[in-house]
Amino acid sequence: MTFQFRLYPTPEQEQLMNRTLELCRKLYNRAKEQRETAYKQEGKTITYAMQQNELPAFKKEFPEYKNVHSQVLQDCLQRLDDAYQRFFRGEAGYPRYKSADRYVSFTYPQPGAVDKTFAKPGYVYLSKIGVIKMNTHRPFDLANVTQINVKRYVDEWMINISVKVPDAEATQTAESAVGIDVGLNTFAALSDETKVDNPRYLRKAEKQLKRKHRQLSRKQPASRNRKKAKHKVTKAHQKVARQRKDFLHKQSYRIVRDHDLIAVEELKVRNMVRNRRLAKSISDAGWRRFITYLCYKAKRQGKRFAQVPAHGTSQTCLCGAPVPKTLSIRIHECESCGLIQDRDIVSAKIILQRALNIPA
Repeated sequence: MTFQFRLYPTPEQEQLMNRTLELCRKLYNRAKEQRETAYKQEGKTITYAMQQNELPAFKKEFPEYKNVHSQVLQDCLQRLDDAYQRFFRGEAGYPRYKSADRYVSFTYPQPGAVDKTFAKPGYVYLSKIGVIKMNTHRPFDLANVTQINVKRYVDEWMINISVKVPDAEATQTAESAVGIDVGLNTFAALSDETKVDNPRYLRKAEKQLKRKHRQLSRKQPASRNRKKAKHKVTKAHQKVARQRKDFLHKQSYRIVRDHDLIAVEELKVRNMVRNRRLAKSISDAGWRRFITYLCYKAKRQGKRFAQVPAHGTSQTCLCGAPVPKTLSIRIHECESCGLIQDRDIVSAKIILQRALNIPA
């Protein structure tokens, strides 16, 4: 479980944090270049372990890296290795070099190894940086902190504290079960015949975003006004992302709180966003993140979470008869059993029906 709090560094501490980010970014790019050069010239594969073993000699060659905690540097190399592993598994694109705008966080993977991690309530100790004030608005277990991540946003710093929380014992009964069919016209249709409206945060902010992007494009490169315009664009995008995240957290919490069994489809969102007409709307809805939230919250509260095959959920009736229909047809009409209902509600009921047939 991850707790996110806002940090309030002093100007000197903020300068050290920015310096840490810049050194980590350069190390990341250098390590990537080393891998590519070795493979092109010698056909040799450079691994994370090899690059990690070179860190002591690297710090002697570049003394400025002694001002960054060793585990932060190791995590930087681990990120690069993870990026390559995801690429080889077909889960992501080829790793890119990082600009200052794309490398915005650093991590202490073992905060327990650092003394005075939480020196006093409302403060956190970051090695090589100092004791920083933070807004601890939620209690958490200090003894089970596993990782600390510090991230720079547009005009603020946040800390993500990962805490090991045991999952609650799973319930074997499902007194209240629900199937969920996500969509674009409505964000989600539930098998209890309720619907969740799609807020469409990106679509609503699109006009304002386009105007800010046009203002940015008119500014001279490397000018102070361009930097200000870019700050406004980034802040506007950040607001949309936070609105979406808040909405998904609230909806997933409500559903998990009220039901013992939550069933959804196994969606391949990566393939779905290849549709150029629907890609923006699908990304704006945030289906994948919503399902992720449902999954971990259900485990944390001891509820059952099930994913069922998506094939045929919108083309089948509850009685099992096929009912083919295009996307433009919004009403389900079955000639076999006479069922007439909203197609999304029927799909949600079929999802639940399939989940109930899965052994607990």
